[in-house]
Amino acid sequence: MTSQPWNTSMPPEEAGPNSVARLLLRAAREHAHSGVRYLLGPTASESVRQPYPELLESALGLLSALRDRGLRPRDKVALLLDRQPEFLTVFWACLLGGFVPCPMVPVSGDPARWAAQLAHVNQLLDGPLLVTTEAMRAELPEVPGLAVAVVAELRKAGGTSGAKPGQPPAAHPATRDAAPSAAPPVVHSAAPDDLALLVLTSGSTGNAKAVMLTHGNILAAMAGKAEKQRLTAADTTFNWISYDHVAALLEAHMLPLYVGAEQLHAEAAVILEEPLRFLRIISRHKVTMTFTPNFLLGPLNSSAHEVAEEISAGGEGLDLSALRHIVSGGEANVVATGEAFLAHYAPYGLREAALWPAFGMTETCAGSVYNPAFPAADAGQEFANLGTPVEGLRIRVADDDHRALPEGEIGELQLSGPMITPGYYNDAEATEEAFTPDGWFRSGDLGRIDEGRLTLVGRSKDSVIVNGVNYFSHELEAALEQLDDVASGYVAAFPTRRPGSDTEQLVIAVSPEPADDDEAGLHRMITAVRSTVVIHWGFRPSLILPLPKDAFPKTSLGKTLRRRMRQRLESGGYDGVIERVAELTTRRLGGHTPPEGGTERILAGIYAEMFDITAERISATASFFDLGGTSLDILRLRRQVHRRLGIADLPVIMVLTAPSVRQLAARLDGGGAPGSAGYDPVVTLQSGGDKTPLFCVHPGVGEVLVFVNLAKYFVGDRPFHALRARGFNEGEKPFASFEEMVECYVQAIRARQPHGPYAVAGYSYGGAVAFEIAKALEARGERVDFVGSFNLPPHIKYRMDELDFTETATNLAFFLDLINKKQSLDLPAELRPLPQEEQLARLLRIAPPARLDELDLDLGTFTAWAELAHGLTALGRDYHPSGTTRSMTVFYAIPLRGTKEDWLANELRRWDEYTTEPNRYLDVPGEHYTLMGPRHVAAFQAVLRGELDRALDEADRARANGRS
Repeated sequence: MTSQPWNTSMPPEEAGPNSVARLLLRAAREHAHSGVRYLLGPTASESVRQPYPELLESALGLLSALRDRGLRPRDKVALLLDRQPEFLTVFWACLLGGFVPCPMVPVSGDPARWAAQLAHVNQLLDGPLLVTTEAMRAELPEVPGLAVAVVAELRKAGGTSGAKPGQPPAAHPATRDAAPSAAPPVVHSAAPDDLALLVLTSGSTGNAKAVMLTHGNILAAMAGKAEKQRLTAADTTFNWISYDHVAALLEAHMLPLYVGAEQLHAEAAVILEEPLRFLRIISRHKVTMTFTPNFLLGPLNSSAHEVAEEISAGGEGLDLSALRHIVSGGEANVVATGEAFLAHYAPYGLREAALWPAFGMTETCAGSVYNPAFPAADAGQEFANLGTPVEGLRIRVADDDHRALPEGEIGELQLSGPMITPGYYNDAEATEEAFTPDGWFRSGDLGRIDEGRLTLVGRSKDSVIVNGVNYFSHELEAALEQLDDVASGYVAAFPTRRPGSDTEQLVIAVSPEPADDDEAGLHRMITAVRSTVVIHWGFRPSLILPLPKDAFPKTSLGKTLRRRMRQRLESGGYDGVIERVAELTTRRLGGHTPPEGGTERILAGIYAEMFDITAERISATASFFDLGGTSLDILRLRRQVHRRLGIADLPVIMVLTAPSVRQLAARLDGGGAPGSAGYDPVVTLQSGGDKTPLFCVHPGVGEVLVFVNLAKYFVGDRPFHALRARGFNEGEKPFASFEEMVECYVQAIRARQPHGPYAVAGYSYGGAVAFEIAKALEARGERVDFVGSFNLPPHIKYRMDELDFTETATNLAFFLDLINKKQSLDLPAELRPLPQEEQLARLLRIAPPARLDELDLDLGTFTAWAELAHGLTALGRDYHPSGTTRSMTVFYAIPLRGTKEDWLANELRRWDEYTTEPNRYLDVPGEHYTLMGPRHVAAFQAVLRGELDRALDEADRARANGRS
């Protein structure tokens, strides 16, 4: 391979005819007036444009800096970049230099798993350079040997050529009067078989594989796509998929670059939060081609009436007449859904054949089979066919011995052609398994070919595709097997698809540990399985099937035959189990009370839609949380209430304090504001179960949302109450002293539970409050059999003394996921000179708009929350622990600073000075702010519930034996 100089006045021979780098060089020269427009802001209403010459100039500036880091052709570069302009600049710098980029996404909420993933990728890719932002570097876990570079520092090292989008590119040193020793930048010339790109597969968990795509693969794919889609430089394309997905990089970025078209890019959250923005952007910018996963079509169909209503009210209309086609893939396309989409938006100029079902994989350079004849060629079918392959690609359907089957017969889809990956990097075993003996790539999909047109009918690989995202069965099963009520080795996660459904649904089969006659235990297990899936993956399983162990078909090696279980489900073999689970759920929720009145019926319909239950099964008295609602669902509920009842900004606390259809309807119909019924600190997050209730005290921010997901695991076990600080609601006066707060909570607890035994615990700041509550209850002669502290020592004054208003507000913003860890450390010094109102306004400007919406935060509510938290901090400054309670259980995680070992030995064990009996110290996963987060709550709840049972049972036995 060779490298050759380049400058803005005299381009090279396009970096070699078979190098991907020539795509950008050619676009910058021949299509200088086209470029990339980045749509910014929460609604994509702002934009910054980067012409192709500017993108090239910026990439060349970074190329120099990467070479200065010692990178040479074929070196690997992992890209951990969340902003699109930065990503594309570094991506092209790599291709221009012959380095091999590999996009990554972080594993959020689980530092241990994120560290393991990074360590795996570091080893897999032979020690790549990880390029990231300063903020994301601050969040990186420690990984020995991982080389990291910050893109902002690379920009500085690369000189002024690293211009940001929207700024005119400065002349490159090669075109200026540089010093004689200054070397001009060079562009690497690659061969067709050279590695161009690595794309990680297998999701965000597990040991990822790296798909190899060569320069020849990508260029062959571009030629085939462009010919099939008839794209030209006159087109305008739009993408909202993140760049770790191969379709975003190749279908939505390289393809328009290949033909010199204008391209638009928006962040995924812009569309996922409001699907109609997809069509509004197409309309506003006269987009001619775009790509979207199939799952978006369902929400767009549901939103069609909103467009008509807005237009009738004088709002913005839609003009889709410029749109030539939408490539739609990621999962099977339901014909009825696609036809409805075309019909709904035909009045706005959408063409009759504008929707193109398509097939592609990372291993095929994204889209490689297209159906431009939809829907005419698919009339009467449930699923659309995928059409015919691009030029150069061959497809066949084969039997288990890899022999081609005749048309119309079902077998494994296999592919061959110049755009097919040569395999998986540093993984000879996976590469060998992926290809047949005669060299065809095995897709793992089951299909048939009719008159040359491909139709998929299922998968031979064990995975589930929900809303276009691939989830691997073994990963779901491994997480669920950690639950204490689930038999290890007897969990199966597999897909099903209801007739006419827009996407696949997840089915979970488990063998429960509770005895057959333990109805409460079985219901708790079902709830725990459901909650774990929702919390981890963001969607709800369609069915949970508790089955005996002998109902799991196994191979001789013990592997569960998921396909056989799916076949049995879809043939009605589990209908009896499904009905028994539905009846059990209704009984455990207290029977069925029919909704009454318009508001109750509408709310029941909303609950039914959210929890995928028929409306007839929704009882007016069933709690939102008992039905399965998590903190992730509260935002959806607020939006549905706004859309269907016209009530904007439903307060989150109203959902917490009035969670049933009947309670919420009464508040909404009566116009009751939060707190209108008087302050009650107790928020009941789970009401079922006959064991001793657990009362959990809020952390220093005063709010109880942190306990919502934890409470899911107590369904049918014991009531779970959370204690919320006073002062959130209008007219409420915050506590004047620590003692007043404790006494208020003691009275509220006794109002709910007049006598012991009691179980109390507190998270962080709340640990000290729980200790004082236990003392007060014991002073009244009551039994307190469990006192828990979630990662807090008895002495909090020194920490409270460190927190002025600025630190408190910044920590509150970090606790609420409004800012990241690095910002929480850096911002106080920057904010402190500003007036308090401007400090808070600045924090909100930084925060993700979707998170502000989810938490119902604006400047007024955030100011009130920050002042309340600051007041609680002030109370803590005057707190000095004294006296004793019987014993404590201390759950310890990674502290805010220092090591876990020092934290335990020097701080937490000081609880021994304030108890009369030995304490227990239990190690739990996660950090101080994440121990109850999505990745750790399932493990934490198991430890907590086990310790509660042990402590309360032991206290009962001791008293039965005559000990006080």
